[in-house]
Amino acid sequence: MLAILAGAGWALLGSSLLVVRHEKVTGNRDLGTSTVLAVAGIRPGTPMASINTGAAARRVEQIAQVLTATVSRSWPDTVVITVQMRTPALAVASSGQFALIDGTGVIVRWSRRRPAGMPLLTQPPAQLRGSGGVRAAVMILARLPRRLRRLIESVSAQSANAVTFALRGGVTVVWGGPGQDGAKVAELTVLMRTRAHYYDVSDPVTAVTQG
Repeated sequence: MLAILAGAGWALLGSSLLVVRHEKVTGNRDLGTSTVLAVAGIRPGTPMASINTGAAARRVEQIAQVLTATVSRSWPDTVVITVQMRTPALAVASSGQFALIDGTGVIVRWSRRRPAGMPLLTQPPAQLRGSGGVRAAVMILARLPRRLRRLIESVSAQSANAVTFALRGGVTVVWGGPGQDGAKVAELTVLMRTRAHYYDVSDPVTAVTQG
């Protein structure tokens, strides 16, 4: 029995048969494979059994564009790194450029121009990362019907319960926080027939319109 165990251990850790020969990266749109592999730090020739997949995944997750990462073995000689990329949802003006942030307030990348269709975040909080206001705004935007979302030019989100949209044509929509989004959309759809320039649907039961 000991001989069998020793042989198995040698095959896994000491043999040149079961070592890393190939590395595969998936899900890494807009992020170079070479960058992911370099950060993962798994060298060719490393015994497959000795790879700390959790540590390698955590290293990859340190890349700003990466939301989550998993590292797995595909025997006999391949390591697979699967990444889920962050998706920018709001643009923040800064020093003549735009920081494109996701729902957690992380800067995914910088751009000289605001991408078409991406709302501008006005009055951003002092701390973007982890901001409840940013999280709420992105959550609400994702739930809006396309016909309404495409009208939005900018968003103000000082807190999770104080989200306001600026629409084309100088229209302001006070949304409040996440919750009752379907009722708010329905009420806003009716109110917008009045061609007013201010709508408060934070409480869809007592919605307010002006001008």
